[in-house]
Amino acid sequence: MGVVEKIKEIEEEMARTQKNKATEYHLGLLKAKLARYRAQLLEPTSKSGPVGTGFDVQKSGDARVALIGFPSVGKSTLLSKVTHTASETAAYEFTTLTAIPGVIEYQGARIQLLDLPGIVEGASQGRGRGRQVVSTAKTSDLILIMLDATKSGEQRRLLEHELDAVGIRLNRQKPDIVFKRRTTGGITFTSTVKMTKTDERTIRLILASYKLHNCDVMIREDITLDEFIDVLIGNRKYMPCLYVYNKIDAISIEQMDKIAREPNTIVISCELELNLDYLIERIWADLNLVKVYTKKRGVHPDLADPVCLRKGATIEDVCNGIHRSLATNFKYGLVWGKSSKFSPHAQKVSIHHAVQEEDVVSIFTK
Repeated sequence: MGVVEKIKEIEEEMARTQKNKATEYHLGLLKAKLARYRAQLLEPTSKSGPVGTGFDVQKSGDARVALIGFPSVGKSTLLSKVTHTASETAAYEFTTLTAIPGVIEYQGARIQLLDLPGIVEGASQGRGRGRQVVSTAKTSDLILIMLDATKSGEQRRLLEHELDAVGIRLNRQKPDIVFKRRTTGGITFTSTVKMTKTDERTIRLILASYKLHNCDVMIREDITLDEFIDVLIGNRKYMPCLYVYNKIDAISIEQMDKIAREPNTIVISCELELNLDYLIERIWADLNLVKVYTKKRGVHPDLADPVCLRKGATIEDVCNGIHRSLATNFKYGLVWGKSSKFSPHAQKVSIHHAVQEEDVVSIFTK
């Protein structure tokens, strides 16, 4: 029996099993098996074949955004409107057959937008080019799920299911669990909170099913069993996601207002170019980027070409953003702006100093 058949068999058994206290442990073991088989399906142990690899698109710019959706929802049109890239569009499905990159230039940042081929139902099991699509999506910093506002919410549910099946967790934080493997000593279990969604016995059963008999487990929030399995497997990707509803010009004002009020949701019309500027603003905000300006000795800061970094970045990241040799030869830095203790005056800082939005930085080398 193949892996896909085994997954289907377990899903059917879970659907048949009633959820109650008596079946809790059995369902927990089934979930652990299901997660293990799905990991095998997407990341097979054999080295033959390119299964699970992404599209050969070099990551460039300051961040990467993956554009995902079912065929003919307007992904290629959006790419053409917000970047200088022409992606083939047509009135039939599956126009895009490979990943097409474009670049959004905003506030001095270069954001790579990837138009991925349309996902079909069953993509997580390899249908269509599903594995390549989701594998490439995992390399992104933000996912845009594009939906057709004229169709039912079923599209969104199916896409979330496909991405969840391949280990992409949308708009969720990694569970606060400390898990460490050991060679001896058995299982040490500690919980700092009251657990209401699972219990120690179930967690120990799951550990045994993975042949983990020596490890430390510390639970620091009220987690579900699924969240514990995610941490155990270790290859889950927790990613921010924006739901972009296209073709709002074809629905009523009341429908549009209802959709727009949902969390992490933006309504647009590619055809009429409605709300595209706000979409780019939201992409920037959700990427959590900060702009840092550089200054050479004796001259004004270069405000035309900022270094764009993640929030929480340090002077070392600034050095690497300019040239990798700078960090190796770093002596000290001068910082003006929000992160300077002596603002508006400069502060002399080490390579580990955290920078903030619109700081001005001078790097001095040995």
